[in-house]
Amino acid sequence: MSTSTAEDRIGAAEEPLPEEEYLERLRDLPPSAKLVAKVLETDSPLSQGQLAEESLLPDRTVRYALNRLEDVELVGSRYSFRDARKQVYFLRR
Repeated sequence: MSTSTAEDRIGAAEEPLPEEEYLERLRDLPPSAKLVAKVLETDSPLSQGQLAEESLLPDRTVRYALNRLEDVELVGSRYSFRDARKQVYFLRR
């Protein structure tokens, strides 16, 4: 279960990506990346640990999925307002 707050959501959205381009970039990604993107669609921003908890994927798989999503510029990250030691991830949509 996510514990993100309204404060965490401030500034989460950057430049919006058209739906067609978003789907095109997502199409060739592995299933784990698609699942992480789907979790971020419903609840964002989330830390890597929260993503692993929500998606039921191992931490290593979540890291791999986030790297693939970052490679195609579908996900962004920033430091958490609640804990500056952690990064939180959000979709660029």
